Amino acid sequence: MLLHRLIEYAARAEEEEKLPPAYYRPKRIHWALRVEADGSAASLIDRRVPKGSKDKPLQTNAPYAYRSGRTPPPYLCVDTAQYVLGVPKPAADGTVSEKAATEAQRRRGEYAAMLLAWAETAPKEPAARAVHTFLTSHQLARITVPEDLAYSDNIAVMDHTGKWLHLLPSLQESWAATVRERKSGSGKTGLCLVCGKDGELLATVPESIRSGSIPTTGLGRDAQLVSINAAAQGRGGTLQLTNTPVCERCGSRMMAALNLLLADRNHRRRTTDTVTAWWTREPVDALFESLDDPTEATVAHLVDSLHENPDPAAAERLDTNAYYALTLGLNNARAVILDWLDIPVGRLRNHLGAWFEHHKVFDGWENTYRHLPLWHLALATGRWDGKAGKYVTGSAPHGMEKDLLRAALTRGAVPARLLPHLLQRLRADRRVDAPRIALLRLLLHPDRRDPQVTGPAPHLDDSNHDPGYLCGRTFAVLEAIQRSALPDINTTIGDKFFGTAMTAPAAVLTNLRIGANGHLKRLRRDKRGTYYALDTRLSQAFADLAALEEGIPLLLTTRQQAWFVLGYEQQRAADNAARAAHKKRKEQDQGSDADTTGDQPDTNE
Repeated sequence: MLLHRLIEYAARAEEEEKLPPAYYRPKRIHWALRVEADGSAASLIDRRVPKGSKDKPLQTNAPYAYRSGRTPPPYLCVDTAQYVLGVPKPAADGTVSEKAATEAQRRRGEYAAMLLAWAETAPKEPAARAVHTFLTSHQLARITVPEDLAYSDNIAVMDHTGKWLHLLPSLQESWAATVRERKSGSGKTGLCLVCGKDGELLATVPESIRSGSIPTTGLGRDAQLVSINAAAQGRGGTLQLTNTPVCERCGSRMMAALNLLLADRNHRRRTTDTVTAWWTREPVDALFESLDDPTEATVAHLVDSLHENPDPAAAERLDTNAYYALTLGLNNARAVILDWLDIPVGRLRNHLGAWFEHHKVFDGWENTYRHLPLWHLALATGRWDGKAGKYVTGSAPHGMEKDLLRAALTRGAVPARLLPHLLQRLRADRRVDAPRIALLRLLLHPDRRDPQVTGPAPHLDDSNHDPGYLCGRTFAVLEAIQRSALPDINTTIGDKFFGTAMTAPAAVLTNLRIGANGHLKRLRRDKRGTYYALDTRLSQAFADLAALEEGIPLLLTTRQQAWFVLGYEQQRAADNAARAAHKKRKEQDQGSDADTTGDQPDTNE
């Protein structure tokens, strides 16, 4: 199924002229070998970008096929200096051994023979005639090699007018034929698993996944999507593509499509050690980018679609276009398929709308609702560095961003392992912010797949009588009393007792209630309005706790601890929103009084 979808995308990319020629891949060009019109000579032109320059390096689609072994074959026309000019690979100490020099001469000979073979098959091409003369007169061996030219520098051949030879149709056809001969060496014919047609089958996949396309903490290298080179790895002891029959055309196009997707920033998502490439059967809008860039307009559109069609099956019938997502990891030189998603676009819109609806957070300071980027949610599962004022990169649990991405795309549950980890981080960091509250809302949702089941409210919920939620709200009120009475205090009860209160609230809340009496007396003397508001709120909070069957809980379960943090933060957000609204009303009233006073007639006239 995956290979079919890649072939479909290849056909679309080919129509849009995005797909490179068969067995071509973007390469960085360091030097150009310019051949004169009569083939009598050639010159090397430095196309490297100077150090410190902001110019982009020269890059072009060039011949490529996966090569390995002790005597890897050359690429046609565009290759490294080791093949083009016979520059040997030096040892670690900078010396060049006789073996390395001999190998470089062998590679240059094979490169020249391949280029000459193309020139002989295209006698009508002026550039081919020039190359033929250049090679048969042994001018390649007479090229002066600059001292700063490295054996690994890529060299491309151009004609006297500056046109690249590797972009000529005749050379592209010659290279494709060469690769077919190499990769179809089994001589077997049969039914292709992808296109369903009879033809010559590949022995190995002709193209690999480009180095760097799959993130890795180790050495970056090209990776094979299908690679079976040991009897223990294949079904029935068979090697390579015996059990995955793929014809040459499908094999080249599917890998070209995959590399094209992995190179497109608009169609990939990278984590520390995985990459997810996504595409659709037919072109769609950019709503899927909202996961990392949740603009107000796109989120509103997704949420509206969710409310209109809360059932994913109903949403699927409205938009039957298909969405595909492939997640890859790297194991040495082999790609590992970690996840494959194939769902209708209508259902995906429903899932994304639910994702934003299930994690949105009320910001009492700005009096608005916030939707968090997925990368920010993943980052918030790591360690908070108070001195630096940010989360420590790389401290999040391994694979967390990948797991959150799947939960968003499938409307599945957030990994259960995140809840105890996040609570531990909250106790250790004493950092309660919007991303972590959003994660708690997702974790506390009973069933995200069922549109009839509601989760925690994004704002203060007076109808919620969960013991942990009530304890968290009460703790927030006690902290607000202290802050109002002692606005310049350096260390609040939240700094001292938050971790203990969220696990064993009974003793903490009882003692803090006694300590709050002194703060309330000060408020009654200095801020009578604040005193009445907070005293009423505190009395109601403890009345709600007293109404619980067991009273104030001695210990809270893991989920109740999550409810504690949610109640604490939502109470604070509601208090800040009420305070801001009161301040705004007061300023408006003062402005209205001033206007009224200004309109009064002057009694001294």
